[in-house]
Amino acid sequence: MTRRGAGEGSIVKRSDGRWMAQVDLGWAGGKRSRKFLYGKTRQEVARKLTAALRARQEGLPLCDERVTVESFLHDWLAASQATVRPRTWQTYESYVRIHAIPALGRHPLAKLEPRHLQRLYAEKLAAGLSPTTVHHLHAILHRALGQAARWGMVPRNVATLVDAPAMARHEMQTLNPAEAKAFLDAAAGDRLEALYVLAITTGMRQGELFRLRWQDVDLQGHVASVRGATKTATSRRQVELADVAVDALQRHAARQGEECRTAGSIWQETGLVFTNTVGGSLTPTNVTFRSFRPLLKKAGLPTIRFHDLRHTAATLLLGKGVHPKVVSELLGHSQVGVTLDLYSHVTPTMHRQAAQAFDEILRS
Repeated sequence: MTRRGAGEGSIVKRSDGRWMAQVDLGWAGGKRSRKFLYGKTRQEVARKLTAALRARQEGLPLCDERVTVESFLHDWLAASQATVRPRTWQTYESYVRIHAIPALGRHPLAKLEPRHLQRLYAEKLAAGLSPTTVHHLHAILHRALGQAARWGMVPRNVATLVDAPAMARHEMQTLNPAEAKAFLDAAAGDRLEALYVLAITTGMRQGELFRLRWQDVDLQGHVASVRGATKTATSRRQVELADVAVDALQRHAARQGEECRTAGSIWQETGLVFTNTVGGSLTPTNVTFRSFRPLLKKAGLPTIRFHDLRHTAATLLLGKGVHPKVVSELLGHSQVGVTLDLYSHVTPTMHRQAAQAFDEILRS
């Protein structure tokens, strides 16, 4: 039998070749309580014992090696459902169900190591998943395992020791002024015409447009209050509405009123500006494949992402000499530097405009 030194706790080698450590939990109900830890090597058991002693010293519960990753992730999903937005939770659930549980589910949570996550990410990349998807998977596991550490179920968040693949940066595709006009001409009369007009004239994100409510829109004052993805004061901003946007919204309101009358009792009164034909929330994939891409094809334009309409708005404004600070505030960027870095391809035009301005000033 091999023991650790004085004050280090008790580690012994069993007759079956495995190593065992014990932690004295004190007296409870007239009986002494002990926690036994097992491992194939002395080093493995020593790590477990150190973590257990530290947890006991900090008043945290000791790791239960019977809890699997799958069991914990189900508990974490249930607990997080009330703390995040529904779409965010649905993303968590799908990543956990499709990617995490099949690979890690049976593994004891207390024995999860960085190499297990690193192997999972490598396998997902080899199977054809994009670096961005694997990056999102890592972010979700990092959040979940961080909660496990806070709950005292594990001594540390092993995801902090793993490098996730860098997110692939999508190549920005923007419409020039003629293409933007061609697209809006193709959308004229479409039930979602106002959605596209606002996307191009305000630079609002798709999620912000889908969450926009009539109570947030002041057509007479030509302004809209934009709700961000988070419920903080800084996530809300005011955007000025161009005349073309106000006109499109007025036509949209009349069209929506007619749809409400047609739907009758099945109409869902959500207060949303942009809805499906019975008043419910729009689905991004339905909008993309049933409306947005057909309109691009009708206008003779290349296939772009809906998010590229936001990039188009910024590029058009910067190209016309609108101050970057104004564009930054319109887009809801935290700093004007973000805007300048993101749309650096427009800065040569801005530099030419600056040079022309000097010519006009000095020659006059």
